[in-house]
Amino acid sequence: MSAANATGIVDGVRIDVRRLHETWMELVYPRQRDAEQTVLGKWKPNTTGSAILYRLWSAIGVPVVALLYPFVLAGYLLRYQARRLDTAVARIGLLGVVVLSVLVWGGLTALAQFQLDLTSGGVVAVLAAGIVATVAAVLAVLTSRVGGRISTVVVSYPLAITAIFLPPVVAALYSATLANVVFPQSNSLAIWILDNVLTVGDLNSYLRQNYDLSGVAYVGMWFGIAVPVGWILGLLVTLANYVRPDS
Repeated sequence: MSAANATGIVDGVRIDVRRLHETWMELVYPRQRDAEQTVLGKWKPNTTGSAILYRLWSAIGVPVVALLYPFVLAGYLLRYQARRLDTAVARIGLLGVVVLSVLVWGGLTALAQFQLDLTSGGVVAVLAAGIVATVAAVLAVLTSRVGGRISTVVVSYPLAITAIFLPPVVAALYSATLANVVFPQSNSLAIWILDNVLTVGDLNSYLRQNYDLSGVAYVGMWFGIAVPVGWILGLLVTLANYVRPDS
């Protein structure tokens, strides 16, 4: 890495951290973010008591920014990939998305029929899952174009993740080959989520006592995972856009 590139990275990090801290300050105090570029300038406290509180709030924001900045960096990476995907979608158009999805999941259906140990019902199930994935992909594109940032985060990202997760899980319901890979990993992930995420209000105990992870419950599990995962990815990209909107 050249000295110029290193300097550019350091400057970029410095700007990001400053904007995050100014955003933290602006939760309580007015005119903090990029206020130097305005006529009034940054708001400053004018009494000793308010200055102490101002500095205390500023100090509290330092560890908050330190914890938050890795998520900003993850958002930059996700945003880069999302923009590449948006560019590809813009080039091939909505019809191209449909054709590409049909080719991918049609190939999976052909593989299920000729290479995997699926019953005829299993092949139909994989085909149906591919159709659902295609519809999800199309809806993800449409909602990202029509509704703005909110619909993109709330709807488009979960639909895109669903389009990726659903067909292989459905295929595993009918294929011993896939089931030996998908279901043990799903069980391990479900145990981790129950023991580490769904502990509030003994929700994990309720789920263990009332539901069994078998059959179509795997489909419900992965759909339940796809929605918050999509939201998290969308929020990370939104955070990156807020901190550095012009990159």
